[in-house]
Order: sequence, then C-alpha cells, then structure tokens
Amino acid sequence: MFKILWKSFLASPALLATALVISPAANAAEDATKNEFNFKAAMPLEIAQASPDATLDQLENYSNEGQGASNSEDQLTSVNELKDVAPTEWAYEALRSLVERYGCIVGYPDGTFRGNRAMTRWEFAAGLNACMNTMERLIQENVAVLKEDVDKLKRLMQEFEAELAALGARVDNLEGRVSFLEDNQFSTTTKLQGEAIFAISDTFGDGDDTQTIFADRVRLTLNTSFDGEDRLVTRLAAGNSEAFETSVDVGGGNSISTDGPSPTTTQTFNLSPGGGNDVFVDWLAYYKPISIGEDFTINTYTAAVGGIWSDIAPTSNPFFEDYDGGNGALSTFASENPIYRIGGGSGIALNADLGIVQLTAGYLAGGANDPNEGRGLFNGDYAALAQVNFSPFEQLELGLTYVHAFHKAGNPIFGFGGATPVVGTSLSNNVINGVDRVTNSYGAQLAWRFLDNVSFSAFATYGDIQDAGVADVFASEYWTYGGGFAVADLGKEGSVLGIFAGVQPYLGDGGRPQASGNNRNPIHVEAFYKYQLTDNISITPGVIWLSDPEQTNGSNDSIIGTIRTTFTF
Repeated sequence: MFKILWKSFLASPALLATALVISPAANAAEDATKNEFNFKAAMPLEIAQASPDATLDQLENYSNEGQGASNSEDQLTSVNELKDVAPTEWAYEALRSLVERYGCIVGYPDGTFRGNRAMTRWEFAAGLNACMNTMERLIQENVAVLKEDVDKLKRLMQEFEAELAALGARVDNLEGRVSFLEDNQFSTTTKLQGEAIFAISDTFGDGDDTQTIFADRVRLTLNTSFDGEDRLVTRLAAGNSEAFETSVDVGGGNSISTDGPSPTTTQTFNLSPGGGNDVFVDWLAYYKPISIGEDFTINTYTAAVGGIWSDIAPTSNPFFEDYDGGNGALSTFASENPIYRIGGGSGIALNADLGIVQLTAGYLAGGANDPNEGRGLFNGDYAALAQVNFSPFEQLELGLTYVHAFHKAGNPIFGFGGATPVVGTSLSNNVINGVDRVTNSYGAQLAWRFLDNVSFSAFATYGDIQDAGVADVFASEYWTYGGGFAVADLGKEGSVLGIFAGVQPYLGDGGRPQASGNNRNPIHVEAFYKYQLTDNISITPGVIWLSDPEQTNGSNDSIIGTIRTTFTF
C-alpha cells in the first residue's frame, strides 16, 4: 500500500526528474547538477517548512483521485500515457528517461502528471525515496545503473537526509498501526452502524389520562459487502414502547379508550419488533446491482425478513423521511406516503434508473415463513408494487405508485404485512373483522426543492377495498393526503425545521359498517425541529395535533408532545 502511495507522489516533481536523469537534450551534467540544488533556494520558505505529517495525510487523497480511470496504480510503460505531458514540455525527456529506465514514475490515477503543481521538500523527499528503492532493487538484481545517476542520488540523499529519516519513521509508525488494525478489526467485509433513540413523550387533551413516558429504541446494522458493490444488511432492533391510545367521548363527560394503541398516534420510535427491549432480527436483506451493457444497471433487492417498500422505492419526501429512524419526522404519517405501509416482509424488488425516469417493481409477502394452509409466500398477506418516478431537473421529483394487496382476516391494511397497524384510523385498517380483503391503491408523490435549503413535499393516495370472499358483498374506499415544508441547516448545519399537515388514512362513506357519525376526517398537524448537536447526536422537540383521530363524532382531539434524542454511530 505505502509503495503505491509513494509512487503517487511522483506525479508532481518534474524537478526530481531533471535532478536524477541527464536529459539527452542537455549538453553537460553540470546543468543538471545546478537544477537539483537550485531547487532548495527557489522554494518559498513556508512551503519548505511543511511538516511530514501534513504531507503524508494527503497521500490517501492523492492516491484515490480519479479512481476508475485507465491509468490507475499500474506502473507506466511510456511517458505518453501521461495525458498532460506533451513532447514540447521542458522536462519531457527527463520524465521519459525516468519512466523507461527506472520505472519510478506513476502519475495520478486519472492519468495526469500535474508537473506545474507546487511541491514541498517533503514531497520531493517522498519521490526521492521511491527512486532510491527502485535503484537499490535494480542494483541487487545486477541491472546496470548509470554511475552519474548513482552519484547524484547520493548527493540528494545527503541533502535530504533529515526528511528521509522523518518520513521513514512516520511510515514505519503508520505500517505498525495498519497491521494492528488488520489484526484486530471486526471484519474485512462488514461495517457496523448503530442508532439509539431516547424519547420523552406524552399526550394532552380532554379525557386524556396517559402518563409521560421515557422510551427507547435501538438499531444495530451490519452492512456486509462481498465484492464492493453488493450489500447484505443484517439489522438487530429492540425497543420498549408502543403508540398511545386515544379517547372517545360517549357523552355525559364520559370517555373510553380505543381497543389498544391508535395507529394515528404512531411515532417512528414505536416501530420496534417487540416490547421489553427484546432483541430481534427485524431486517435481513441483500442488495445487488446487475449491469446490463455499459450504461444500464438494475438494482435488485431481496428481503428475507422485514422488507418494506421504502428500502428500494424512492418516497419523494426529503428531510421528513429517515426510513423510520430518529432524524426525520416524528410520526409515521409525516415520514412517507401511507401507500408504502401496505405490504412488507419477504420478497424481491427491482429498481432501474434511466436518467430522468426511475422504475421500481416488487413483491413482498407477510408471514412468508408460515407453511400452514392459506399462508406462505403466495397464499398469505402479500402486496405487489409498481412505481415510476420523474425528475425533469434536479430540484423536482414526481412519483406515481400502484399497489395491489391481499389482506388476511384480522390483519390491517397499513401494517407492513403484519398484524399491527402503523398509520391511519382503526376503521380504515380493519374494515371487516373476520373477512379477507383485496385493496388496489393509487398514490402520487411530489418533492420540490425550490431553494437551496427549503423543500416542499406532498402526497395523496386513494384505495378501493373489496371483500375477497364473495363479490359485491362489501365495497369501500380509503383516502389520505398531506404536505409539508422543510428548512434545512436552520440555525446549524444538519439541523431541520419541519412542518407537515394532512389527513391520515380514513374509511370513505361507501359501505362504511358504522356509517352514522363516522364521517370525520382525522386531521394531522406536526411541527418539529431537529437540532444537530454534534455529528452523532441530534435533539428533536416536536408536537403533533390530531383532530378526530378515529374519525368518529366522539373522538377527542389529542396533542402529542415529544423530545427525541438520537445517537448515531
């Protein structure tokens, strides 16, 4: 590794070439000798005093420039391979001699030499060290080396003795540290990412009797790559909270709670795979790009556990969407169009980026591991998605989505293919208890970044609901829509102010089993401010106002206050 980095330094020192090699165009060795020692006198004082640490810290950046170019880390065989060195350059013959005679010139990985760049004494010493190593190897192999080149090399070694010694010690230290890291690293193929959320939250409103909670949610993600382009994701998750219940006023000052948590109150940190901080593998998936020709790539996605549509399909909701993590909106509703909550589990998906158009298609099944009749990969809950995204210019993205889904009796529509609804009213999620249902959902999304730090996003979805058992026995529909503004880097880089308003998924009038009094729209208004305290810690205070959260006459308004702290590592 370090030999390659040393060679990368030789992209700049044309003077090193003239110092070591007698140009055929020169008439005397004396002129070359003047060039080598006039270099020190001509160097600006502040450059000459640059430290070896600063120089070596740039090695990795220099060696990474232009990755993928034809001239990478391979030794040059001809000076003509350097794109910016013409035969008319004053150092052309010297460079050619160094390349062809000694092979200690490489250039930058993008195929350039950059001979007009300023150079420090430390850079010159680095290049000198590389040519010293090359000549030493040639002498050991009994390869003829010109005596005058050896003599000049000795004089340069004496002149740069201190720099060479410092660089050698620095390299030895770095090599020791690299060896230690290699011996003690967790894995050569896997990186660990983590997120921990601490949240203080409570609800307020008429008839409210909830208590203030202190909740947590932890995710540990292992990202593994086998060829540098693919990615195997293994995520462990644990949490200890669920959504709040909402109360319904039945008259006379009395109130009752919904049967269990209301999906309209769900916040992203509630989406843990279980309670009591039990640890589960909640996501296991594999991404693999497949190249078709030189300019076309299809990204494949295979989920064994916990696959959701936002893993592969663009949701067009920047700053609010954080894949249900702790740095976006507080609620699941404001995070993304609820159409992406229909279906989940195991399956496959494909995404093709065609420039201004992006296509996504996939199939996900809930409970795909259940071998019982009426379950499994194809006979249980499933959803099939087709989506097209248009981005006519960088600041604007439009998306159209269609999802066809089958829901087993008792399972909600907006539940990721599972048994727990995560958004929408209870009526919209469980239209007919005990009856299988089929839904066809049509959604549209918009993201418009009309200023550098201000973004507007919106979505709307309509879905028809059919009884899957007997035709025309039951038919209904649901609606949902919303939009919001996000202001990035407000107060501090990385901070976000978000304001979002809309109507959570609600059951339409047609076929509503409890039509009387159930014609309210569950309005949702949310405001939050994520303050980026450090690179790894953010604090997000926010408030959510819910009006008629269960779309009933008696469902009381509710206010949720939350202070969320997110640690990422």
